[in-house]
Amino acid sequence: MCASSTTLSRPRSLRWWATRLATGYGAATLIYRVRIKTRWRGSPPYLAPYQAAVFHMQEYVPSGVDGRAHIIPPAIDPLAPKNMAFSPEDAVYICEQFGIDVDRPLLCQVSRFDPWKDPLGVIDAYRIVKQEIGDVQLALVGSMATDDPEGWDYFNATVAHADGDPDIHILNNLNNVGAIEVNAFQSYSDVVIQKSTREGFGLTVTEAIWKAKPFIGGAVGGIPLQVTDGESGFLVSTVEDCAERAIEVLRDPGLGKQLGRAGKESVRQRFLMPRLLRDWLRVFEQLQA
Repeated sequence: MCASSTTLSRPRSLRWWATRLATGYGAATLIYRVRIKTRWRGSPPYLAPYQAAVFHMQEYVPSGVDGRAHIIPPAIDPLAPKNMAFSPEDAVYICEQFGIDVDRPLLCQVSRFDPWKDPLGVIDAYRIVKQEIGDVQLALVGSMATDDPEGWDYFNATVAHADGDPDIHILNNLNNVGAIEVNAFQSYSDVVIQKSTREGFGLTVTEAIWKAKPFIGGAVGGIPLQVTDGESGFLVSTVEDCAERAIEVLRDPGLGKQLGRAGKESVRQRFLMPRLLRDWLRVFEQLQA
């Protein structure tokens, strides 16, 4: 990347750009990065000053961007505490500290507590699984902000929906659950779940699949881009489908290992930092051509 290239993630007003381009950015190469799907109609006027626009997914690209659009999915750092290799003994030790019975199967979803992540639906799927596999447990692990009253409302709704079931463990960062603990839960789990009803790209999915555990996720957003149904995980649309696939994996450990290995290899090839770096270098090279 040359010194005159600038990457800006947030749109500015047209007046701001008119002033800025006239007083300092006139010779710069500007790249606009879009991480979510927006309700654009036609080419957004504030993209005019940019020589390139980078999107996480093809469906995020509005009409009229022409040849300036580049698709660069996000990636995870495999050496970060949430993703680094974890010994089974360490994972077991940490999970035990939070009341998990490590001699029994565990389903786990790591996500925010909000309607789009559908933790209530995960609880319903768990209850169906428990009718067939009585010793199964569920861990719902998320992050909470002290200044997010809506998030706390849905967290409390999730706790109420669990109805005191001792095999449902609902945990968050205020219970001292950080990156290392999330890694331990995902690494120990027999099935990792992301039953979203709406989703962006979904890096929490990437992080879960990287642990080489069988994955079940909603067929929405960026999840189908990361999971080939039946090969590197399962895509589902209903509570019943989620429960059926979880039962299938729990009853067939060989299938679970096969899905987990395929999923991890897919992440290794497509969603780690070296690939992200190559993609950005390719954009910079094209802009300098």
